Amino acid sequence: MTRLRVLFFAEAVTLAHAARPVVLAKSLDPARYDVHLAWAPRYQALFGPLPGTVHAIRSLPTATFVRRLARGQPLYDLATLRAYVAEERALIERLNPDVVVGDFRLSLAVSAPLTGKPYCALINAYWSPYARQRYTVPETPLNRWLGIGASQALFDRLRPALFALHTVPLNRLRRRFGLPGFGGDLLKLYTHADRTLYTDLPELVPTYDRPAHHRYLGPLLWSPETPLPGWWDALPDDRPLVYLTLGSSGEARLLPAIVAALATLPVTVLAATAGAALPSPPPANLYAAEFLPGLAAARRAALVICNGGSPTTQQALAAGAPVLGIARNLDQYLNMDYLQRAGVGLTLRSDALNPKALTAAVRHLLDEPAYRARARALGDAIAAYPSGRVFEDLLAEYA
Repeated sequence: MTRLRVLFFAEAVTLAHAARPVVLAKSLDPARYDVHLAWAPRYQALFGPLPGTVHAIRSLPTATFVRRLARGQPLYDLATLRAYVAEERALIERLNPDVVVGDFRLSLAVSAPLTGKPYCALINAYWSPYARQRYTVPETPLNRWLGIGASQALFDRLRPALFALHTVPLNRLRRRFGLPGFGGDLLKLYTHADRTLYTDLPELVPTYDRPAHHRYLGPLLWSPETPLPGWWDALPDDRPLVYLTLGSSGEARLLPAIVAALATLPVTVLAATAGAALPSPPPANLYAAEFLPGLAAARRAALVICNGGSPTTQQALAAGAPVLGIARNLDQYLNMDYLQRAGVGLTLRSDALNPKALTAAVRHLLDEPAYRARARALGDAIAAYPSGRVFEDLLAEYA
């Protein structure tokens, strides 16, 4: 039997965009699928053995990506996208895959049609043109000058133009190759593919009147394959456990202040620092490691505190734990808005965080049992969602 050749592209600017293609690649039976993974291997040590054949490609440095995101700048310039397309086309033409799968590899909107290959894009449903988003002004330098209220009003007015600005480089590149542009529609640009796969639950992030090629794949859960710390089996159980992680795109400078505020509460704090600094000396209620298995940590936790991004919030919900999101960028605010609508979490602004607001939010989420009950219901839905079958059914269309 001829194996279906699947080429995954992971844009390794954050752990999320690297992890989701790896999760899918590992889910495929090597007897039936010839798997190839193309990525910048900066996070490879966290993933353990990788499936199939791995190809090194370029991705923006994570620091550059996060800085541009924080400043509201276009994430990619024309020169970067052109280099991406050249590298992708060469690899696609050499491997001749049956299908290409990409996670935030926006240049595939050029490379895939130029090589005549079907392209599946992984994206969160809250970026869909068919979702009903509520946009919160992210952290920007203007917030300090104007205040949050005035910044939100200005953002509401300018957002269509700002979104259009982000479409300019890829629109120019598409036109150079005779492909139609996306106008100023950033959501259309982010979700463009032959098959657009939402890595979310429809119960949590619903969409309306979406076309047939937009489908829910469901959450793709992943945790780093790292050794457990020596204290893992000796955690006290006399107080609620709070799992704290700000991830690869959170505001690492806030970690000491968050830890210090949590030291005033009757909780045990389990923290994954990702290399960020901690208070010295550390509080007595803190147990910390650079990386922790997020799913296992969330299962032990009564509350998860994170940057509000979808990977950690999905881990929390899969474990039935409510979420406190300390959001910074627009992606995190969009995700947390849906968690708030579902009654499974609360959001705090990273640029207005203070100990009083933080401890009040933690107490509220721990003291109100409805948050955990609703989180458990969504956890049941995540456990029942047939992500693997959905993906294999899609691949069968190309067999």
